[in-house]
Amino acid sequence: MSGLRRFVDILKLFGIEQSDWTVQQISERLGVPASTVYRSVRELAATGFIEPSIEGHYRLGASFIEFDRLVRLTDPLVRKGTPLLADIVDQAQIPCVAVVARLYDSRVMCVADRASKGSTIHTSYERGLPRPLTLGATSKAILAQLQPRKLAKLIEHEDWSSRPGTAATSAEEFRKELAAIRKRGYCIGRGEVDEGLVGIAAPLSVAERAITGSLSLVVRASDVDASIERRLILLVVSSAGLLSDELRSDLP
Repeated sequence: MSGLRRFVDILKLFGIEQSDWTVQQISERLGVPASTVYRSVRELAATGFIEPSIEGHYRLGASFIEFDRLVRLTDPLVRKGTPLLADIVDQAQIPCVAVVARLYDSRVMCVADRASKGSTIHTSYERGLPRPLTLGATSKAILAQLQPRKLAKLIEHEDWSSRPGTAATSAEEFRKELAAIRKRGYCIGRGEVDEGLVGIAAPLSVAERAITGSLSLVVRASDVDASIERRLILLVVSSAGLLSDELRSDLP
Protein backbone atom coordinates (compact mmCIF):
# COMPACT_ATOMS: atom_id res chain seq x y z
CA MET A 1 0.00 0.00 0.00
CA SER A 2 1.58 3.28 -1.07
CA GLY A 3 0.86 6.83 -2.17
CA LEU A 4 -2.71 7.97 -2.68
CA ARG A 5 -4.03 4.40 -2.36
CA ARG A 6 -2.82 4.31 1.25
CA PHE A 7 -4.77 7.45 2.16
CA VAL A 8 -7.91 6.24 0.38
CA ASP A 9 -7.80 2.84 2.09
CA ILE A 10 -7.59 4.54 5.48
CA LEU A 11 -10.45 6.94 4.76
CA LYS A 12 -12.70 4.15 3.51
CA LEU A 13 -12.52 2.46 6.91
CA PHE A 14 -14.62 5.23 8.43
CA GLY A 15 -18.34 4.51 8.33
CA ILE A 16 -21.57 4.40 10.28
CA GLU A 17 -20.72 1.13 12.00
CA GLN A 18 -17.34 2.45 13.17
CA SER A 19 -16.75 6.18 12.83
CA ASP A 20 -13.69 6.44 15.12
CA TRP A 21 -10.40 4.59 14.61
CA THR A 22 -7.04 4.43 16.35
CA VAL A 23 -3.71 4.06 14.57
CA GLN A 24 -3.39 0.55 15.97
CA GLN A 25 -6.85 -0.46 14.77
CA ILE A 26 -6.12 0.87 11.28
CA SER A 27 -2.80 -0.95 11.25
CA GLU A 28 -4.43 -4.26 12.17
CA ARG A 29 -7.30 -3.89 9.71
CA LEU A 30 -5.10 -2.96 6.74
CA GLY A 31 -2.15 -5.16 7.65
CA VAL A 32 0.26 -2.21 7.53
CA PRO A 33 2.92 -1.32 10.13
CA ALA A 34 1.66 1.12 12.76
CA SER A 35 4.56 3.46 12.00
CA THR A 36 3.43 3.76 8.37
CA VAL A 37 -0.19 4.31 9.41
CA TYR A 38 0.86 6.95 11.92
CA ARG A 39 2.62 8.99 9.21
CA SER A 40 -0.43 8.76 6.94
CA VAL A 41 -2.80 9.68 9.75
CA ARG A 42 -0.64 12.65 10.65
CA GLU A 43 -0.79 13.93 7.05
CA LEU A 44 -4.54 13.37 6.78
CA ALA A 45 -5.08 15.24 10.05
CA ALA A 46 -2.86 18.12 8.91
CA THR A 47 -5.07 18.61 5.85
CA GLY A 48 -8.38 18.27 7.71
CA PHE A 49 -9.52 14.99 6.20
CA ILE A 50 -9.51 13.39 9.63
CA GLU A 51 -9.35 14.98 13.08
CA PRO A 52 -8.63 13.85 16.64
CA SER A 53 -11.57 12.43 18.55
CA ILE A 54 -11.02 10.96 22.03
CA GLU A 55 -8.19 8.95 23.58
CA GLY A 56 -6.12 8.51 20.44
CA HIS A 57 -9.09 8.01 18.13
CA TYR A 58 -9.68 9.84 14.86
CA ARG A 59 -12.85 10.69 12.96
CA LEU A 60 -13.54 12.19 9.52
CA GLY A 61 -12.69 15.87 9.33
CA ALA A 62 -14.25 19.09 8.10
CA SER A 63 -12.44 19.07 4.74
CA PHE A 64 -15.16 16.77 3.44
CA ILE A 65 -17.80 19.38 4.28
CA GLU A 66 -15.83 22.02 2.40
CA PHE A 67 -15.47 19.82 -0.68
CA ASP A 68 -19.11 18.74 -0.52
CA ARG A 69 -20.11 22.41 -0.76
CA LEU A 70 -17.83 22.86 -3.77
CA VAL A 71 -19.34 19.83 -5.49
CA ARG A 72 -22.85 21.19 -4.94
CA LEU A 73 -21.81 24.51 -6.46
CA THR A 74 -19.65 23.30 -9.34
CA ASP A 75 -20.72 19.80 -10.44
CA PRO A 76 -22.89 20.43 -13.53
CA LEU A 77 -25.10 17.41 -12.86
CA VAL A 78 -25.85 18.57 -9.32
CA ARG A 79 -26.12 22.25 -10.20
CA LYS A 80 -28.50 21.74 -13.11
CA GLY A 81 -30.31 18.70 -11.76
CA THR A 82 -31.24 19.92 -8.28
CA PRO A 83 -33.69 22.68 -9.28
CA LEU A 84 -35.26 20.42 -11.92
CA LEU A 85 -36.04 17.78 -9.30
CA ALA A 86 -38.26 20.25 -7.44
CA ASP A 87 -40.35 20.74 -10.59
CA ILE A 88 -40.57 17.00 -11.23
CA VAL A 89 -41.93 16.10 -7.78
CA ASP A 90 -44.54 18.86 -8.11
CA GLN A 91 -45.66 17.62 -11.52
CA ALA A 92 -45.83 14.00 -10.38
CA GLN A 93 -48.89 14.83 -8.23
CA ILE A 94 -48.38 11.78 -6.00
CA PRO A 95 -45.94 11.09 -3.13
CA CYS A 96 -42.53 10.50 -4.67
CA VAL A 97 -38.78 11.01 -4.54
CA ALA A 98 -36.86 12.26 -7.57
CA VAL A 99 -33.24 11.18 -7.96
CA VAL A 100 -30.29 12.10 -10.15
CA ALA A 101 -27.59 9.41 -10.07
CA ARG A 102 -24.32 8.68 -11.82
CA LEU A 103 -21.86 5.85 -12.26
CA TYR A 104 -19.33 5.83 -9.41
CA ASP A 105 -16.46 3.37 -9.73
CA SER A 106 -18.26 -0.02 -9.88
CA ARG A 107 -21.42 1.24 -8.19
CA VAL A 108 -24.16 3.79 -8.73
CA MET A 109 -24.49 6.85 -6.52
CA CYS A 110 -27.28 9.38 -6.02
CA VAL A 111 -25.85 12.90 -6.35
CA ALA A 112 -29.09 14.84 -5.86
CA ASP A 113 -32.56 13.98 -4.57
CA ARG A 114 -35.84 15.69 -3.75
CA ALA A 115 -38.95 14.36 -2.00
CA SER A 116 -42.43 15.67 -2.67
CA LYS A 117 -44.01 17.76 0.06
CA GLY A 118 -45.24 15.58 2.91
CA SER A 119 -43.88 12.41 1.34
CA THR A 120 -43.27 9.49 3.71
CA ILE A 121 -41.51 7.36 1.11
CA HIS A 122 -38.23 5.95 2.40
CA THR A 123 -35.94 5.01 -0.46
CA SER A 124 -32.37 3.80 -0.09
CA TYR A 125 -31.36 6.12 -2.93
CA GLU A 126 -30.06 9.03 -0.90
CA ARG A 127 -27.31 11.48 -1.76
CA GLY A 128 -23.82 10.06 -1.30
CA LEU A 129 -24.87 6.46 -0.66
CA PRO A 130 -23.51 3.97 -3.23
CA ARG A 131 -26.19 1.57 -4.45
CA PRO A 132 -26.20 -1.83 -6.20
CA LEU A 133 -24.83 -1.81 -9.73
CA THR A 134 -27.25 -4.19 -11.44
CA LEU A 135 -30.48 -3.78 -9.46
CA GLY A 136 -33.18 -1.14 -9.85
CA ALA A 137 -34.27 1.21 -12.60
CA THR A 138 -31.84 3.94 -11.56
CA SER A 139 -28.82 1.70 -12.11
CA LYS A 140 -30.08 -0.11 -15.20
CA ALA A 141 -30.84 3.15 -17.03
CA ILE A 142 -27.16 4.03 -16.54
CA LEU A 143 -25.71 0.65 -17.53
CA ALA A 144 -27.88 0.49 -20.65
CA GLN A 145 -25.82 3.37 -22.09
CA LEU A 146 -22.41 1.74 -21.69
CA GLN A 147 -20.27 0.25 -24.44
CA PRO A 148 -20.17 -3.59 -24.32
CA ARG A 149 -16.52 -3.73 -23.23
CA LYS A 150 -17.02 -1.36 -20.29
CA LEU A 151 -20.22 -3.11 -19.26
CA ALA A 152 -18.53 -6.51 -19.38
CA LYS A 153 -15.75 -5.26 -17.12
CA LEU A 154 -18.22 -3.86 -14.59
CA ILE A 155 -20.36 -6.98 -14.31
CA GLU A 156 -17.71 -9.69 -14.74
CA HIS A 157 -17.70 -10.49 -11.00
CA GLU A 158 -21.43 -9.99 -10.42
CA ASP A 159 -23.15 -12.65 -8.32
CA TRP A 160 -26.31 -13.60 -10.23
CA SER A 161 -27.68 -15.85 -7.50
CA SER A 162 -30.03 -14.83 -4.67
CA ARG A 163 -31.52 -11.88 -6.55
CA PRO A 164 -35.07 -10.45 -6.27
CA GLY A 165 -37.72 -12.26 -8.29
CA THR A 166 -37.93 -9.56 -10.97
CA ALA A 167 -34.17 -9.31 -11.53
CA ALA A 168 -32.06 -11.01 -14.20
CA THR A 169 -30.34 -14.19 -13.02
CA SER A 170 -27.53 -14.37 -15.59
CA ALA A 171 -25.23 -12.02 -17.47
CA GLU A 172 -26.85 -12.97 -20.78
CA GLU A 173 -30.34 -12.26 -19.45
CA PHE A 174 -29.13 -8.96 -17.98
CA ARG A 175 -27.61 -7.81 -21.29
CA LYS A 176 -30.90 -8.54 -23.05
CA GLU A 177 -32.74 -6.49 -20.44
CA LEU A 178 -30.35 -3.57 -20.94
CA ALA A 179 -30.76 -3.77 -24.72
CA ALA A 180 -34.54 -3.49 -24.30
CA ILE A 181 -34.12 -0.49 -21.98
CA ARG A 182 -31.80 1.20 -24.47
CA LYS A 183 -34.34 0.71 -27.27
CA ARG A 184 -37.29 1.79 -25.12
CA GLY A 185 -35.56 4.84 -23.62
CA TYR A 186 -36.57 4.21 -20.02
CA CYS A 187 -36.62 1.54 -17.32
CA ILE A 188 -39.12 0.47 -14.67
CA GLY A 189 -37.99 -1.44 -11.60
CA ARG A 190 -40.44 -3.01 -9.16
CA GLY A 191 -39.21 -3.78 -5.66
CA GLU A 192 -35.69 -4.79 -6.70
CA VAL A 193 -33.98 -2.37 -4.31
CA ASP A 194 -36.73 -1.25 -1.92
CA GLU A 195 -39.73 -3.50 -1.32
CA GLY A 196 -43.06 -1.94 -2.23
CA LEU A 197 -41.52 0.84 -4.32
CA VAL A 198 -41.43 1.36 -8.08
CA GLY A 199 -38.61 3.20 -9.83
CA ILE A 200 -38.99 4.85 -13.23
CA ALA A 201 -35.71 5.99 -14.76
CA ALA A 202 -34.43 7.53 -17.98
CA PRO A 203 -30.79 7.86 -19.08
CA LEU A 204 -28.69 11.00 -18.84
CA SER A 205 -25.83 10.82 -21.30
CA VAL A 206 -23.79 13.92 -22.09
CA ALA A 207 -20.54 12.76 -23.67
CA GLU A 208 -19.24 16.33 -23.95
CA ARG A 209 -19.19 16.53 -20.15
CA ALA A 210 -18.24 12.89 -19.56
CA ILE A 211 -21.57 12.37 -17.76
CA THR A 212 -23.24 8.96 -17.64
CA GLY A 213 -26.20 9.03 -15.29
CA SER A 214 -29.92 8.70 -14.90
CA LEU A 215 -32.95 10.59 -13.67
CA SER A 216 -35.46 8.60 -11.65
CA LEU A 217 -38.78 8.91 -9.90
CA VAL A 218 -39.49 6.56 -6.98
CA VAL A 219 -43.12 5.99 -5.98
CA ARG A 220 -45.12 3.51 -3.95
CA ALA A 221 -46.49 0.62 -6.01
CA SER A 222 -49.85 1.04 -4.27
CA ASP A 223 -50.13 4.63 -5.58
CA VAL A 224 -49.67 3.73 -9.25
CA ASP A 225 -52.07 2.34 -11.82
CA ALA A 226 -51.50 1.94 -15.57
CA SER A 227 -52.56 5.49 -16.49
CA ILE A 228 -50.49 7.11 -13.74
CA GLU A 229 -47.49 5.00 -14.73
CA ARG A 230 -47.73 6.16 -18.35
CA ARG A 231 -47.92 9.78 -17.23
CA LEU A 232 -44.90 9.40 -14.95
CA ILE A 233 -42.89 7.73 -17.71
CA LEU A 234 -43.51 10.72 -19.98
CA LEU A 235 -42.57 13.08 -17.16
CA VAL A 236 -39.29 11.28 -16.42
CA VAL A 237 -38.25 10.83 -20.06
CA SER A 238 -39.02 14.44 -21.00
CA SER A 239 -37.29 15.76 -17.86
CA ALA A 240 -34.18 13.67 -18.57
CA GLY A 241 -34.09 15.07 -22.10
CA LEU A 242 -34.48 18.61 -20.77
CA LEU A 243 -31.68 18.14 -18.25
CA SER A 244 -29.38 16.67 -20.92
CA ASP A 245 -30.06 19.68 -23.15
CA GLU A 246 -29.34 22.10 -20.30
CA LEU A 247 -26.06 20.35 -19.53
CA ARG A 248 -24.99 20.83 -23.15
CA SER A 249 -26.25 24.40 -23.45
CA ASP A 250 -23.65 26.04 -21.21
CA LEU A 251 -20.58 24.20 -22.44
CA PRO A 252 -17.54 26.51 -22.66
